[in-house]
Amino acid sequence: MIKPNIATEESEIKKNFIQIFKGCVFSIIFSLIFLTIYAMLLVYTEISESTIVPIVVIITGISILLGSTISTKNIKKNGIINGGIVGLSYIVILYLASSVCLVGFSFNLGFCGMLITRNINWNDRRHYGCKYK
Repeated sequence: MIKPNIATEESEIKKNFIQIFKGCVFSIIFSLIFLTIYAMLLVYTEISESTIVPIVVIITGISILLGSTISTKNIKKNGIINGGIVGLSYIVILYLASSVCLVGFSFNLGFCGMLITRNINWNDRRHYGCKYK
């Protein structure tokens, strides 16, 4: 039996952490850009405010999906776990940032919707053949 090289395992862990970090950063930047664009569209056009929740959930889902894809692009194993960690990290960062910025922020239906979107994206990647598993 071949013994695993400890140095190789440590370098893989560091590489996975860096990839997860890159995926989280990309997800957050993607969301900020597209939510800013949507906010400008709301201000300067006749778009109804009733579209806010669906658009935010869609942008969040797409950003988590893209961030997960980026994080799993160059790794050899545990792609599903890394993608899930990106999604969970994104939601936690969003929750903490909102808690700091907004006094009345709480665990509500919109937050639950984002958690469900994250889980659906994660399961889609797992079940429908992501080539970076």
